[in-house]
Amino acid sequence: MSEIPLTRINKFLSEVGFCSRREADKLIDAGRITINGSVPEMGTKVSSADEIRVDGKLVGEEKDPPVYLIFNKPVGIVCTTDTRVEKDNIIDYINYPTRIFPVGRLDKASEGLIFLTNDGDIVNKILRARNNHDKEYIVEVDKPITTSFVKSMAGGVPILDTITRKCEVEQLGKKRFKIILTQGLNRQIRRMCEHLGYNVTRLKRVRIMNINLDLNVGKYRQFTKEELKQLNELLSESSGEFDPNTEPGKRPIVKPSGPRRRRM
Repeated sequence: MSEIPLTRINKFLSEVGFCSRREADKLIDAGRITINGSVPEMGTKVSSADEIRVDGKLVGEEKDPPVYLIFNKPVGIVCTTDTRVEKDNIIDYINYPTRIFPVGRLDKASEGLIFLTNDGDIVNKILRARNNHDKEYIVEVDKPITTSFVKSMAGGVPILDTITRKCEVEQLGKKRFKIILTQGLNRQIRRMCEHLGYNVTRLKRVRIMNINLDLNVGKYRQFTKEELKQLNELLSESSGEFDPNTEPGKRPIVKPSGPRRRRM
């Protein structure tokens, strides 16, 4: 008799369209997930035979059809699926009829393009830093931009105990520039500007990979078939797995040795 295949709990939740792996890790850490009635350790593996609940509700019984949305996030909306904590969260704002979650984040003060989906695999392929996928932003700052500022932003800035990757920066106006990143550190552009003595007054993401923003603020639409086809082609060589050698500052999820401890 063949064994039932096992999958890490965070991967399982992303594959059934419940949330991204990152969101799943947060749920595990908060003790909101149970497996067969017990609170699991990070990295615990499950099978289709296990009873998995989030906040007491059973998940994984039926998988919704895949959903891929493009959304123009307004300033003031928070990119979280935790509707219990944040009043102005992206999930309540869109109010989509099936469960979806955002691909990455735009901070509350930023606006522009963000994807929402229930496809956990595509989320991880887009987000993994080593996959080098373009994200383009238009940024306005509080004082005139200099040649030195543009050169420093493009060459790499020390933030969060690392040096940002070299990137493309183009001045568009006296206090306005375009920047194309291939990584997504926390509040990266704002921190880069602050290190150089500038404050961001407006930040708008206008492109992710092959998808350009073409919606009014607060509106969303489905991907077109052609957009989804092109996106999958661009992701065909990408991996959704963690690699500590290319993603410093993040630790792989491993199942601890020894007896499991129940979270009190």
